[in-house]
Amino acid sequence: MFYFCSYAQMIRFDIDDMASAILAAPGWARVGITAPARHIRDDAARELARTIANALVQSQIQPTRDESPEQDR
Repeated sequence: MFYFCSYAQMIRFDIDDMASAILAAPGWARVGITAPARHIRDDAARELARTIANALVQSQIQPTRDESPEQDR
């Protein structure tokens, strides 16, 4: 994990979560980031960033197994 913006109190992102988010992005966005046309690259970059941001926010909202409260049995 690394700290976003070098502040200890900022959200920490897990590299594996980020990699999963990139792979979950639409194929056209992953390929489009290398397109020769500027407008396609821009659209692809926005879509890729949106997908990554959404996935990382969701990973911060959902508690991990270690952080979830114990269930009474």
